[in-house]
Amino acid sequence: METINWTDFEKIDMRVGTIVAVHPFPNARNPAYQLQIDFGPEIGMKRSSAQITKLYEMEALVGQQVIAVINFPVKQIANFFSECLVLGATGDDKTVTLLQTERPVPNGLRIS
Repeated sequence: METINWTDFEKIDMRVGTIVAVHPFPNARNPAYQLQIDFGPEIGMKRSSAQITKLYEMEALVGQQVIAVINFPVKQIANFFSECLVLGATGDDKTVTLLQTERPVPNGLRIS
């Protein structure tokens, strides 16, 4: 993998947000949910598609804080426009475990 420098890292805007709504995503190629995430008053709400159905039930995700990259361009996935990339650790079987803060923090805090 290519090495990046500090300037490259600073370009990535990773923030903490709280999942406020989860919907099934039947049109996705791989099993996924549609998430609506609150990143606080400065950034607002963003939507994301997340392939996290193996470990997470929709109802249990509401209220969970996640970490996401918020400065990627919008990406169309089937009939849905994903506005951020929720981060997770991906196992060999493609099971995704969400990256989360160790305790609740205000929405919109930057990861550094």
